[in-house]
Amino acid sequence: MKLYQTKKGNVIQHEENYYLVDETWDELINRDGLHAYLMTTIAKAKPLPSAEARNWCEKEVLPPIGTQEVWAAGVTYLRSRDARKEESQDSGGADFYDKVYEAQRPELFFKSLPHRVAGHGQSVNIRKDSTWNVPEPELALYINSKGNVEGYTIGNDMSSRSIEGENPLYLPQAKVYERSAALGPCLYVPKEPLSLSNCIHMSISRSGKEVYSGSVEIGRMKRSFTELAGYLYREMDFVPGCYLMTGTCLVPPNDFTLAEGDKVEIRIDEIGMMVNFISYASNGVGAAI
Repeated sequence: MKLYQTKKGNVIQHEENYYLVDETWDELINRDGLHAYLMTTIAKAKPLPSAEARNWCEKEVLPPIGTQEVWAAGVTYLRSRDARKEESQDSGGADFYDKVYEAQRPELFFKSLPHRVAGHGQSVNIRKDSTWNVPEPELALYINSKGNVEGYTIGNDMSSRSIEGENPLYLPQAKVYERSAALGPCLYVPKEPLSLSNCIHMSISRSGKEVYSGSVEIGRMKRSFTELAGYLYREMDFVPGCYLMTGTCLVPPNDFTLAEGDKVEIRIDEIGMMVNFISYASNGVGAAI
């Protein structure tokens, strides 16, 4: 089933039926056995007319996040390792990514607070001080406060390859800025864990013309979901739970960089599709030097 956070309230979609739920987002999702709880909830929830509910879930939808932090894992796919090596070749940092890919400990980094997260149909930003910007389509896990994976959503981990490539220590600036993350359109809560045979798909369009497309099986990831969640929760508590982006294997060619107005479509089998539009931050601060 799918759980949407909308401007009109939280909506559960089960098969072709929709239900309005009178609980806050954090209260609703932060529990063990979320699928079983939602099945119990819809038995007493208010049904919604399908046409109205579909409109809410498309036109009124918000990112599926309450007060959760967003974290991310890096170099979990071979293609991601190769891309990081390519972008950091001139700085002499390429060997770091081989070591991370083969190491027992994964690379984990903070990505975003909830107020900086974009949702389906919203804009994500590219940096004014970067010459090489890309989207990174990723499966994102919702991990509850006890460290258990309870749901899945689509993530867009916006990244400045020029800044990270200049020096690996610049990773926070390459990854963390206004609207550098997107989640959506829903939180997918299946009865069984998500199949690794499902694919992540991405298409980028410019002026109505597709300029990049690709897809990859989730199962090509080197590390397991429980492994990544376990490392993230080793020395930290997440009272409302946490979102963890699990890495990407879809990397546009090295001669590609995003432009203002580009449209990015990310689809994950069973979950749905999230659309974002590329822009610059509107605060007028941080122009290229």
